[in-house]
Amino acid sequence: MQKIDLILLKYGEIALKGLNKPLFEGKLLNNIKSRLEKIGRFSVRKAQSTVYVEPLEEGLDMEAAVESLTQVFGIVNICPVRKCEKNMESIAKTAIECINYMRTTEKTFKVEAKREDKKFPLNSPQICMELGGMILEGIEDISVDVHRPDITVNVEVRQEAFVYTRKIKGAGGMPVGTNGKSTILLSGGIDSPVAGFMIAKRGVELEAVHFHSHPYTSDRAKEKVIDLAKQMSKYCGKIRLHIVPFTKIQLDIIEKCPENYLTVIMRRLMMRIAEKISVREGSAALITGESIGQVASQTMESLVCTDNAVSQPVFRPCIGMDKEEIVLISKKIGTYETSILPYEDCCTIFVPKHPKTKPQLAEIIEAEKVLGDIEAALDEAIAEEEVLVIR
Repeated sequence: MQKIDLILLKYGEIALKGLNKPLFEGKLLNNIKSRLEKIGRFSVRKAQSTVYVEPLEEGLDMEAAVESLTQVFGIVNICPVRKCEKNMESIAKTAIECINYMRTTEKTFKVEAKREDKKFPLNSPQICMELGGMILEGIEDISVDVHRPDITVNVEVRQEAFVYTRKIKGAGGMPVGTNGKSTILLSGGIDSPVAGFMIAKRGVELEAVHFHSHPYTSDRAKEKVIDLAKQMSKYCGKIRLHIVPFTKIQLDIIEKCPENYLTVIMRRLMMRIAEKISVREGSAALITGESIGQVASQTMESLVCTDNAVSQPVFRPCIGMDKEEIVLISKKIGTYETSILPYEDCCTIFVPKHPKTKPQLAEIIEAEKVLGDIEAALDEAIAEEEVLVIR
């Protein structure tokens, strides 16, 4: 395994935040420290729009640290680096070692240099030229290709000199916790975990609400959602998962309301419960995984009826995506295999044969009247919620 002395983390949008930049940097550093706690003790500091992650004890699994950091929002690139003395002989020796470690069939390379220390005698282009020549002298059967190299040798001359040949793509986005909190309606399907991931990527902290209809939905279905929340938390940080019993409300809807309106009315009451929890927990908005036209409850007309049930804004990051796009993201973030497990949630067990695809709001409101004063039932369900903290 190639030696890693420390890890340099580069961020993008944060660098443009002006006077607010320290707030975003501080949150990012806290999120990084939290993520690395299980691996060991690290020094985490920032300088010149770069975060330095350096081990404080021997024998830490630096590759595990690199892998963990790929799931921290706010990081654009992750660079596992070697430190060396700040002279060209030491830089060249380290660069040659890095190339020889990586090299199997690779035949070409190029050098990219960045000189932050203006006292260093060579500027960035001169570093590239001199180091390129030293590598050609030190390694047989290799040539320069500045357009499509097999290996790119990166050199950064700061207070110390750093050399690296790997630049790993980070999760991007903004640090979780920098843009408030929202509450996601988390089902056991493919879409809602993706929606949560996409909103968290913009720096939003998540609460989650799941509706459980025991005994019509099994404990396996509940465990499936807990597992999804655990996988999401790798990117999204701590998630408080509220599991709300929905059986009594659902059976009341089925018994009293027109069959073709069941799904929309059920969704409206779910939204009302989620909003009550959202307001109580200090969230500013609701999140769903709906994609327009994907199913009957996600037509334009159905979504209008659903939104009318609440006053908080509803974010739908998947709204313009097709299923294939959503599936690709779910595979990337590791939720897909759990989402397709065959344990049904409460949204799928009582689906009407002929759901209304273009419901009118006035019709839905009239149909709901048979439920009477539903507020007490909603409050009762919330009072019986189970709350889990997912990390």
